[in-house]
This record gives sequence, C-alpha cells and structure tokens, in this order.
Amino acid sequence: MTATRRLTTAQALIAFLAAQYTERDGERHRLIAATWGIFGHGNVAGIGQALLETGPAAMPYLQGRNEQAMVHAAVGYARRRGRLSTHAVTTSIGPGATNLVTGAALATVNRLPVLLLPGDTFATRPADPVLQQLEVPYAGDVSVNDTLRPVSRFFDRVSRPEALVPAALQAMRVLTDPVQTGAVTLALPQDVQAEAYDWPEEFFADRVWTVRRPRPDPAELHAAAEAVRAAERPLLIAGGGIRHSAAEPALRAFAEATGIPVATTQSGKGALRHDHPAEVGAVGHTGTAAADDLAREADLVIAAGTRLTDFTTASGTLFQDPGVRFLGLNLDPFDAHKQAALPLVGDARATLDALRVELTGHRVPARYEQTYRAAKRYWDTLVAQACHAPDDTVRPTQAQVIGALDAIAGDEDVVVNAAGSLPGDLHRMWRARSPHQYHVEYGYSCMGYEIPAALGVALADPGSPVWALVGDGSYLMNPTELVTAVQERIPLKLVIVDNHGYASIGGLSEAVGGERLGTGFRYPEPPPGSPAVDLAANAASLGMAVIRAHTVRDLREALAEARSANRPTCVYVETETADTVSGPPPAQAWWDVPVAATATRTSAIKAREEYDRQAAARRRHL
Repeated sequence: MTATRRLTTAQALIAFLAAQYTERDGERHRLIAATWGIFGHGNVAGIGQALLETGPAAMPYLQGRNEQAMVHAAVGYARRRGRLSTHAVTTSIGPGATNLVTGAALATVNRLPVLLLPGDTFATRPADPVLQQLEVPYAGDVSVNDTLRPVSRFFDRVSRPEALVPAALQAMRVLTDPVQTGAVTLALPQDVQAEAYDWPEEFFADRVWTVRRPRPDPAELHAAAEAVRAAERPLLIAGGGIRHSAAEPALRAFAEATGIPVATTQSGKGALRHDHPAEVGAVGHTGTAAADDLAREADLVIAAGTRLTDFTTASGTLFQDPGVRFLGLNLDPFDAHKQAALPLVGDARATLDALRVELTGHRVPARYEQTYRAAKRYWDTLVAQACHAPDDTVRPTQAQVIGALDAIAGDEDVVVNAAGSLPGDLHRMWRARSPHQYHVEYGYSCMGYEIPAALGVALADPGSPVWALVGDGSYLMNPTELVTAVQERIPLKLVIVDNHGYASIGGLSEAVGGERLGTGFRYPEPPPGSPAVDLAANAASLGMAVIRAHTVRDLREALAEARSANRPTCVYVETETADTVSGPPPAQAWWDVPVAATATRTSAIKAREEYDRQAAARRRHL
C-alpha cells in the first residue's frame, strides 16, 4: 500500500514547495526560498494556516504591504539568484489577486521566475455570487484571476485537491525552464485550500530540477563561424541571456580571443567590466556614441542573449550597413531567428565557448580594434565631463548624482532602477564593475519596481550594499515596502532624485509636440508653483533614516554615510532645476514614438516633420 499523508491542499502545496530544488553545473539551490503574503478571507485559512503549520524553517514567510510590490521583490530576488531560486507570492481573492497582474507582466516580459498563489472564489459554489466574485453571464468558471492568464507562462486553477499534483509539477517545470520561465500562477479556490486529502508521500520527496545547458547544433555552429570569419566589422550585443546563464567568463574569453567589440543592452550591462578593452558601452536609443556608431557600420551583428527590442535596435533604424547580417545566439529559437538572423540556438555559455573554439586563430583587423577603443575613450571623457561638478556648493544635476554614487560604490554594490530618465542616463554613464552591480529593469520599465526589487536583491545578497535609485514620480507610485525594509531590518539605501514631476516624459512630450502637458507637478491654475510635497518627510514617516542633500558636497557626504549605515537610509536630493533632467550627452539613436499626423499647433507640426525624417531610415532586415 502506498504511504499517504493527510493534509489540506494548502498544507500539501507548502510542503511540496519546501522540497523543490534546482541544480546547474553541480550546484543545488532551493527553488522557492520564501513566501511573501498579504492575507484576506481568500487565503488566510488556507495558505496562511499552512505556512503556520509548516513553520518558518521549512518555508520562511515575508510580510508585504502591496501585492504588486511583493512580486517585484520576488523578481529582484530571482534575478540576483540567476533564476535558480525565487519566491512565492500569496494573496486573497479580488483586488489582492488583480494587484498581481502588473508584477506578473514584468516577470514574464523579463523571463524571470515567480510563483503566484492567489486565492480564488469557491469551487463548490455554496453561494453565488460570493464576496468579490466577478459575475460573467456567459461563463460560470471565470474569476478575476483569469486576468493573470495572458501574463503568466503557466496558469492553472486547482478546483480539486487531487488536481494539485499535476498542476504543481507543471508549475515547477516552467519555473525552472530557462526558455519558458516567467510568472507561474496557481489559482486556489478558498474552499479547496482548506479541504483535506490523503496525499502520496512521494509528492513531498526532495525533487531536483536540472537547469539545462543545451549545446549548439554542429551545422549551425559551423555556419556561424563562417559568418564571423567573413565579417570585417562584427559587433556582439550582449543581452540578459549572458547574465542568466552566468556566461560572463565565456563572453570575456570570446572577446579577448577574437577582438570583437561588445555592446550591452540594459539587461546585459555588466556582462563585461566597463574598463575591459572590448567593452564599448550601451547600445541603442540609450546607447553610447561608440557602440551606436559601431552598430551603424557593422556588417555582422551577433545578438547574444538579447530579444532585440525597439530600444536596442533604435526602432529598426540603427543597423545601416547595406549588407548587414545577424547571428542570433540564443537559447530560445524564437529570439534566435529575429531580424532574419542566422540562428545559433543554445545556452549562452556553452555556445560562446564552442564558437570561440571553432574560431581558433581568427581575430578582427587591428585597425578595427584601434578604432573602437579610441571611440570608447572619447565617450568616457564626455561622461566624466557630465559627472564632474566644477562647483560643489550648488545643487547637482542628475548626471552629477549618478557620478557621485558611481564614485563611492564598490564592486559589490548593486544599483536598482527601472523607470523615468534614470535608466537612460545609467545605461549610457554607469561604470559597471561586476555582473550583478547593474540591476535596471527595462523590459517592462515599471514605475515602482525599484524599492521592492531592492529588498529582493538584499535578501538574495545580504552582504552587499543595495541602492534603490528612484525619481520622485516613481517613488510616489510605490513607497510602502520601505516599511518592510524597516520591519525586517534590511539596510536598504534609497536615493530619491526629485525633479518635481514626470520629467522624462516631459522631455519626450516636448519632443513629440505634447508641450509637457500633465508631466510636471504644478497647480493647474495661477498662482504658479508646485504643491508643497515633502518626499523626505514621507520616507521618514515610514521609518527610514533620512539625509537631505542640498549641494554636490552634501550629496557626496550623504551617500558615504548611507553606504556605511546598518539601517534603512534615504538620501533625498533635488536636482538642479525643476526642468533639468540630466546633463549627459543626449540619446545617440532614435526611438519611435508616433507623432500626430495632423495638427494645428506649431510644436506638433514641427515634431511630425522630424518624425517622418527619422522614420524614413527604418529597415526590415530580411
């Protein structure tokens, strides 16, 4: 007779999750390291009781303040852990569940694993409707949790206890699949959570999920090597796939063996140290002049672990050589074939190593190396000028804020950001010293990501100083997890850069004929001015130690004090003027934001003329 254990569905799920592991390169990791939760009637008697029953030694519990933020924290943790470990997130039904949607979309877009466990309405329908039930006249089995279907890589509603077994196994399969991973949702009706069942003991045995490193097909590898040998001006673009597969040493060895320059996407920045001779900086709309000029003239683009989004390709206008070809080095065939690329499907580390061996003896011309190294040096001088403050008694620009933080950060520091003008400035200017230092989420560019994600990073790497670098607009979206940092005694370092509005979109609005409508924090009618909002006082009210920096000198001292602090600490700084976003060199490539095709206002008419001029350079690479 098969041994069984009588547990509720919720208890069985938590016990199962506590026994799941990943393994890559011989190293084993806990798959679900903890569970975040906010409890309501849809999960308090189910998952809540199960966490209590199972105990913190088997499944640690983390208390959040906002459901979306809990997902961001789990994603930040998963990214720092190389996608080998993540967190679960449980919510009640109704608004608690629908608050997960934004976080789930971010996780899936960025291909980062997170397990979502929202409560659901009754499977047995003892009353119809029940509290927070969405009534759909044409379908009785729809709930608000169905909003999570399009943003989840796997979704199942566990309507019977015995259905948990296949659902849980499929959920783990997707979470640990380096191609398919993202948000995984198991919707849990509240009555089923509390229902008892006799579970087979095998369900709770330790289970190890191997994270694969597929090697490339020999024919594809040979064709790729021939394409590289035939190229005179190749450029490698390193994306997030390099970091997810821990392929940084393989990338460095490849660049050093071949002399091929390496540009980086937002997710790939840090794959090579900023001072490596082959590293030419950020590429695309938020790229450096060095990298973007190389991209315009490249006759072969090696897209390594990147999705080639519109920012990376400058909306299809960046790669201008008439005969440019693409080599898609990617674990996912979907991405490997983008831009009609010659595909090279495989794990980034294994494939780069194999391609380097296949190219033994090949190197780009010395004059090409000299050209891109000189361009990189020139760009570095421009960045140094932008970051330098000739007078340290004045209010800093945003570029000088970045420069001051860059100056005091060590190799082990992590900078977390996601939205506004900061991602562009950081992409162009930050000097990444280690693979994990640069943590900018730009696949979904989600305002409010920074603070909770920084908590997740700090939980994953408690020995490193973690900085949440956030603009005032993004701060106002989601500051509540500061309370969590205070409660859990996590020494988060928060930098609030206040420019009194949505300054990034304000600049974009001006460029496209929108005349900054709705982008500044201003009274709608005279007398003019900004509302008297004190974000530093707000952070202090949530338990943070706060340091106000009025000048460049104050800022340097405040950042140093925050870095050494052993409690959650906020540095608050206003940038030079309300309308000054940054002082770095401007965007080096275009980004497609359609402009009104007909208008009466002069600003929109002129913006459309510029739009048509830029759009004419767009290409489809076939």
